[in-house]
Amino acid sequence: MNLKRTAIGFLTVACLIGAAMLQPNVGQAQDAKVKTEMDLLESMANKLGSPKIEGTDPVAGKEVPAIYFGSTKMNNNFDLVDQVVKQAQGTATIFVKSGDEYVRVATNVKKEDGSRAIGTILDPKGKAIESVKRGEAFYGEVDILGKPYITGYKPIRDSSNNVIGIYYVGYLK
Repeated sequence: MNLKRTAIGFLTVACLIGAAMLQPNVGQAQDAKVKTEMDLLESMANKLGSPKIEGTDPVAGKEVPAIYFGSTKMNNNFDLVDQVVKQAQGTATIFVKSGDEYVRVATNVKKEDGSRAIGTILDPKGKAIESVKRGEAFYGEVDILGKPYITGYKPIRDSSNNVIGIYYVGYLK
């Protein structure tokens, strides 16, 4: 009886160790996937031209700065984010800096009703905003509109090196 219990104990420990060893690999794979999608979003945006703010534009009833890549306005334009997702799956967003907030102006992140979450803001108390305020990228798990995502956020800078928005990519966890 003791031999049987010991064997079951060893088997249980072995299973727990195996599961623990696999878990970081899943996380690393997701992180790599997020970084690859971020590179794709940035690359596709850069092909359109340099980022800049020019005037304002209404997004979901809010008047916010109009963010452009070259001559292509991003506000209410879903071509870029949808192209990225078509190639890499997941979700993608372009945020514009509006005062102290970052507003989603182009996204395929969905609200509960299934509509695009344009006009919503980046959580001002969330994990990502602190990195962005320091001008740094953030990669990690974040709650977006009540759902857990593995994400990446990276500041968008204009030609004067000012942060004017944020690139976002992520996958539902």
